[in-house]
Amino acid sequence: MILSASRRTDIPAFYADWFLNRLREGSVLVRNPMNYHQVSEVKATPENVDCIVFWTKNPSLLLEKLPEIDDLGYRYYFQFTLNPYGKSIEENLPDKSILVETFKRLSDQCGPEKVIWRYDPIFVGDEYPVDYHVEQFARLANQLEGYTEKCIFSFLDPYAKIQKAIKQLGIEPPDLTAMRTIAQLFAEIASPKNIKLETCAEEIDLEKYGISHARCIDGDLIEKIIGCPLNVGKDSSQRSICGCVSSIDIGSFNTCAHGCKYCYANYGRQAVLKNQASHNPNSPLIFGELDERDVVKPRKERDTRSLKQPQQSLF
Repeated sequence: MILSASRRTDIPAFYADWFLNRLREGSVLVRNPMNYHQVSEVKATPENVDCIVFWTKNPSLLLEKLPEIDDLGYRYYFQFTLNPYGKSIEENLPDKSILVETFKRLSDQCGPEKVIWRYDPIFVGDEYPVDYHVEQFARLANQLEGYTEKCIFSFLDPYAKIQKAIKQLGIEPPDLTAMRTIAQLFAEIASPKNIKLETCAEEIDLEKYGISHARCIDGDLIEKIIGCPLNVGKDSSQRSICGCVSSIDIGSFNTCAHGCKYCYANYGRQAVLKNQASHNPNSPLIFGELDERDVVKPRKERDTRSLKQPQQSLF
C-alpha cells in the first residue's frame, strides 16, 4: 500500500504529532469524504505500507520526527509546493525565504531525489503576468539548484468553489499561448540546473519542450526508494489525465489552515477553524472523535496489503 498524506490537507504542517502517533500504533481512521459517518480503519504498519507520499507547503514540524519514522521502518518522499505568491494569495504561510531554507534542510536530510518541488497552480492577472512567473521561477530555481531533481507545475483549475475568490483577486488560468510560453521558458531555466519538468494533470502536450506528464504518486520512484518492484496500477479514483498509481489518502478536507485562495480542499475558513479546534493528536481520527452514529469498517485487506514483489530485484 502507498499512503498519501495528503492531497486533502497539509499533514506535515498541522498534524505531524498526530501522524507520528498513527504510525506508532500502526492504524488510522479515515472518514469517507462523501459520507461523514462512514469510517475506514486503515492498517498502516511498516509491513504493509510500502511508501508514504507527503504533500506539504511547510514540513518544518515534521523534520525532527523523520529519524523516528525511519527507525520505525517507513519509507517516503515529499511533494513540496513552493510558490512565489504573497499573503494575498497564500495567507498563512511563512515568508518564502524561510520555506526555501526548510526545503534545503529537508533535501539535506532526505536526499534531493525525495523532495519534489511543486510550482502550482500557475495563474495570470494584472499582478501575475507571464513575465512574473518566469522571473520568480528562475529565482526559486537558482535557490533550489542541487536540492531537487524535479519540478512539477500545473495551471489553475477554476473549480466552482473558488470562482468567487479568483474573481475578487483578478486572476484566471493562462490561455494556451501563455501556457506554451511559460513551459518553454521554464524549460530553458530548469534544464541547465538539472531540474526535470513535468506537468500535473494537464491535457496540454509540452513534450517538444522536454516536459512530460507527471505521476505525483510515482510507482517508478517508489520502486527506486524501496529497492523492490511493485504490483500497482493507475489510480482509478483520480481524473483520467492523472498519472498517479493507486494510493490510500488519510487526510480530511476542511482541515488545512494555510488559507490559500485557490484551494479546492476547504469549503470555508469557519469549517477549518471548527475542525482544527476538535483535533486531538491522540485520536485515531484527524479531527473529532467517534460517536454512536459512526460505522467503522476495516479497509479491505486487498487495498492495504504490501504491493512489493520481493522475488525480483531492481539491482
